[in-house]
Amino acid sequence: MRKLFCYLIISLSPLSFLNTVHAAPDTSSVEGRWDITIYNSGKTIPSWLEVVHSGLHTLVGQFVGAGGSARPISKVNFNNGKVSFSIPPQWETGNDLAFEATLEGDSLTGTITFPDGKTYNCNAVRAPSLKRSSTPAWGKPIKVFNGKDLTGWHPSGEKNQWVVENGVLKSAAPGSNLVTDANFTDFKLHVEFRYSTHGNSGVYLRGRYEVQILDDDGTAPPKGTLGAVYGFLSPSEPAAKKTGDWQAYDITLTGRMVTIVANGVTIICNQEIPGITGGALNSNEGEPGPIMLQGDHEPIEYRNIVLTPAK
Repeated sequence: MRKLFCYLIISLSPLSFLNTVHAAPDTSSVEGRWDITIYNSGKTIPSWLEVVHSGLHTLVGQFVGAGGSARPISKVNFNNGKVSFSIPPQWETGNDLAFEATLEGDSLTGTITFPDGKTYNCNAVRAPSLKRSSTPAWGKPIKVFNGKDLTGWHPSGEKNQWVVENGVLKSAAPGSNLVTDANFTDFKLHVEFRYSTHGNSGVYLRGRYEVQILDDDGTAPPKGTLGAVYGFLSPSEPAAKKTGDWQAYDITLTGRMVTIVANGVTIICNQEIPGITGGALNSNEGEPGPIMLQGDHEPIEYRNIVLTPAK
């Protein structure tokens, strides 16, 4: 009798396990990447969210706010179409950031409460995959900076501190970012830059994905150092020159796939950019976008900015 009892337990164990697996809630409707737009007194703030499952019953993810880098979400709550999570402040001060939304078809509608306690309405749509079916053919190179003046560029804010001197594009003090008038989809970009001690800038691809420029003393996180796609992709090896030297990026962007060559060294090779980075112009990832040079941190200089678009 005891042997029969043990046999029944062993026989039923796989069935019990399968029942446990099948009992896991269906979270496929909320999993994936979301492009978020936050509404603040007539202005829009871009943001981004990714939700994935961990094991049988837990949802986790990562979030990008108006600034800062991608940060992990230890648990995303999802029940009866309601989505919520909270995460600690990053560069802000105050309480946790809180997100609450309702899933309606292929969109999320809800609110975000920032660490300062202010709450804003927001909505989100599924981020496009941006997968390309073929290798692009390349057009003719375009000098997006003419070396003489700011023709073809405009500041992102009211304060324009950018000047051109002796063929060099300079931002001597914190102010506006500088944005191309033209928008681009897939391209190759060559850009040369120079920073002084504590230099901090970045090149935004399509105005949404920042390739970091930083005078790194070795304390920056790998996903925040020179050559990183800020908060997402780390360079495979250090490639920075000495502070004060001219340096160069050669960047290829097709869809979400990016290759970055820094000073002749391939440091990121055909890797996927998951979503927008902090400080992006918008979260409209399916649309073409400009080249944007970050000018709201430390002094920075640029020259020889040449873009080769895909046909």
